[in-house]
Amino acid sequence: MKPILTILMALAITAQAQNITIKGSDTMVILGQKWAEVYMKKNPGVTVQVTGGGSGTGIAALLNGSTDICNSSRPIRPSEVAECVKKFKARPREYKTCLDALSVYVQKDNPIESLSFPQLEGIFTGKITNWKAVGGPDLPISLYGRENSSGTYEFFKEHVLNKKDFAASTKTMPGTAAVIQGIAKDKGGIGYGGIAYGEGVKHLKVSKAAGGEAFEPTEQNVFDGKYPITRYLFNYIAPAKDAGAVAAFISWCISDEGQAVVKDVGYFPLPKNMR
Repeated sequence: MKPILTILMALAITAQAQNITIKGSDTMVILGQKWAEVYMKKNPGVTVQVTGGGSGTGIAALLNGSTDICNSSRPIRPSEVAECVKKFKARPREYKTCLDALSVYVQKDNPIESLSFPQLEGIFTGKITNWKAVGGPDLPISLYGRENSSGTYEFFKEHVLNKKDFAASTKTMPGTAAVIQGIAKDKGGIGYGGIAYGEGVKHLKVSKAAGGEAFEPTEQNVFDGKYPITRYLFNYIAPAKDAGAVAAFISWCISDEGQAVVKDVGYFPLPKNMR
């Protein structure tokens, strides 16, 4: 009986090792779920569970051990790295998974085609409250944003608003899909989010300087460094978990096959020299 018991125990351990949990960025949920779906079809013995909640929530889960992989739409903060070092005696492993053009959305019928960083700062901090002030119709501006646990919220605040606070009137939405749904029904609406979202709304061209050339959030403009709100999307892993089934999944995500899924979802694959 002992050999049978040993085999059963080994099978149980193997089965447990093949269960991968992923938590974090809502921006990355649609990508993570598609990756999981494709990967599980190719690897029937592996279960990949993906949930959102925001990049900050994912990093917290990484620290408390309740997730194997943290999806994050922003780089991990130095303070969070320090917490990881304190807990794991090492820095978390960082993997760049793909590129995103963080987009600015308006309602489809809005005649505005482009905005500059100074205009976006004025709009989202509440200094500019009517579309007329930026060449649009005489219509109040309605702001849509994300909760402060969102990496997209933090990235937009740091890189576009110069770390200034969002206007108190901003409607805080639980995810990018909710931002899109709100704007699609609101003629004065404006919001921001990942390039893979946005069906039913208009993606604006963006210029970094007032009066500068504005660029569309396209793959080529991202690769050429022209679109000014470009970012990487990340996976973070505790060093001890970066092995076995988890490491195999991460490697697949940045392989040519995994990057084909990135493109299919609507984000931009990593350059070949980064895979």
